[in-house]
Amino acid sequence: MKFTTLLSPDQLAQQLHDPQWVVFDCRFALTRPESGRQAYAKAHIPGARYAHLNEGPVRPVTPGSGRHPLPDPGLLAGKLGLWGVDQGKQVVVYDDSYGSMAVRLWWLLRWLGHDAVALLDGGFPAWMKQGRELSAEIPVIRPTRFHAAPDDTLWVDSKTVLEALRQERVIIDARPEERFLAIIEPLDKVAGHIPGSLNSPFEDNLDMRGNFLKAEELRAQYESLLHGAPPGEVIHMCGSGVTACHNLLALEIAGLPGGRLYVGSWSEWITDPSRPIVKRETS
Repeated sequence: MKFTTLLSPDQLAQQLHDPQWVVFDCRFALTRPESGRQAYAKAHIPGARYAHLNEGPVRPVTPGSGRHPLPDPGLLAGKLGLWGVDQGKQVVVYDDSYGSMAVRLWWLLRWLGHDAVALLDGGFPAWMKQGRELSAEIPVIRPTRFHAAPDDTLWVDSKTVLEALRQERVIIDARPEERFLAIIEPLDKVAGHIPGSLNSPFEDNLDMRGNFLKAEELRAQYESLLHGAPPGEVIHMCGSGVTACHNLLALEIAGLPGGRLYVGSWSEWITDPSRPIVKRETS
């Protein structure tokens, strides 16, 4: 059985020592970049590799890019091979922040043509709560070769977003409401949002336990936002193209696949002052 969206701690525990499964610990905090690595060193799911959001085969941030540019697909494929991932592996990703960081690797693998990748529902907290096995050992990895087949229809650039604005296409922003409304902005130099975009914070995909809502609940939630727009025409964004992947995963669960990621997102959009933005109105 191939997992492409979610799996439970029970399901992972049953396959944990299967050599055909590869687990990634993606714990990371945007404001404390080393916190995830430090937590991994103390304890992680046995066999998990640590994937740092800001390291590895990433393109450098430039004055005109977002905070997390799309990596070079060839370099990322090479890194995945060194991590032991090939087309025959089931990949599992997790973090300790409701999937908000791990979903980026979920999306990157799908972009490269590897759909056997799933998020651990509830993440590391759910694993811990169930008293599951932990380890501080760094796994011994047998390198392999990952063959990338990038699907560049899955993402868009700022020019495509501008055209989408002219055509009044649906753009969904996954940032918290207070950032969308420019009440606070802890990460980027300009606060606000793209005119006409809709706010659907990624936390709205979750129940009170931090697990994803059921498929039918997610479907109802997003259909009310889309208003009949084809899911494949919808553009998803956030601050830097990370948490927007949470909404893309939710849509996959809901049976509404095909949405496209604005990789640069808000942190790229604001680098060009000619691009329209909505700022907070003050009296």
